[in-house]
Amino acid sequence: MQLTSNLGLIACALVLEAAVGYPDPVFRAIGHPVMWVGALIGWLDRAWNRDTLDPRLRRSLGIAAVLVVIVVSAGPAAILQATLPAALSLLLATAASTLLAQRSLWSFVAAVGTALRQDGLPAGRAAVAHIVGRNPETLDEPAVIRAAIESLAENFSDGVVAPALWGALLGLPGIAAYKAVNTADSMIGHLTPGHRAFGWASARLDDLINLPASRLAASWLVLAACLHPGASPWNALRAVWRDAGRHHSPNAGWPEAAMAGALGLRLAGPRVYGDVRVDDAWMGEGRAEATLRDLDRALALYRMACALQIAAYLLLWAVTLQS
Repeated sequence: MQLTSNLGLIACALVLEAAVGYPDPVFRAIGHPVMWVGALIGWLDRAWNRDTLDPRLRRSLGIAAVLVVIVVSAGPAAILQATLPAALSLLLATAASTLLAQRSLWSFVAAVGTALRQDGLPAGRAAVAHIVGRNPETLDEPAVIRAAIESLAENFSDGVVAPALWGALLGLPGIAAYKAVNTADSMIGHLTPGHRAFGWASARLDDLINLPASRLAASWLVLAACLHPGASPWNALRAVWRDAGRHHSPNAGWPEAAMAGALGLRLAGPRVYGDVRVDDAWMGEGRAEATLRDLDRALALYRMACALQIAAYLLLWAVTLQS
C-alpha cells in the first residue's frame, strides 16, 4: 500500500512540475525549499567548520552537520505525509514537485542557447556560469555548449531521476533527505583546504545515494535515443560501457556518456575550475566541436527521457493499484 502511495505521489509530482514548475510569485514570496536548506548548511559551515580545529574533529562535525540537515529536512516531510488526509494528497504531490527540477533545468540550459544566438559568446559564458562551476572565461563557443549539455545530463540524474527514485522508495521524506544531502554536497563537498574534512561526509554520502539514479538516468537517455530521430542508442550504450567508469565522478560519467554517445559528441574531458585544471577523460568518441544544433538536440533528448520516466511511474502506479 505504501509503495502504491509513493508511486502515485511521484507520478503526480512529476506531471505537476513538468507542467508548471516552481511559480515565480511563490519564489519571490517565500524563496525555494532548497534555499532554506542551503541557509542551514551555510550556518553550520560557519559555526562548526573552523580552521583552528583538528581535521579529525572537523570531519566528525561534518558528519554531524549532514545528520542535522537530513533530520531537519526529512522530519517535517515525514510528519506531513503521515498526518495529511488522503483527500489532500494533491498538496503532498505539490510539495514533492518543488524538489524536482525537470522544467527549471530545461530553462537554464535553453537560456545558454538563447544567449549565444542573441548576444554572442560573452552572453553565453554568463549564462552557462549559472549552471556549471568551471571558469567561463576559458571557454570558446563549442566549450560553452558542451558545458551546458554536460550539466543537462548530470543534473538530469541529480535533479530529476534521483529525487523521483528516492521518493518512490521512501515517499516525501525520501525526496527531502536526498535533496538535503545533494545540496550539502554542492555547498561543502569540495576537496578544498576549507572543506576537505568538513565536507567529506556529504560528498561520500552524495556519491552513494546517487549510484542507482545515475545508472537509471543513463538508461532513460538510451531509451530516449531509441525514439529520437538522429540519436543512436547503440552508440549511447557503447559510450556508457566504455567511458562511464573513467569519469572522475562515480556517477556523472553515466548520463554524460549516454548523452555523448547518443548525440555523436565528446563531453567532459580536460577543463578548468577556477584556476585548477582537471584532466578528466572524454565521454564518447564523437565531435568535440559542439554546435547550437547539438544543444537543441540534447534538450529534445532530455525532454523525451523525462517523458519516458513520467510514463513509467504512471504505469507502475496503475499496476500497483490493480494488485
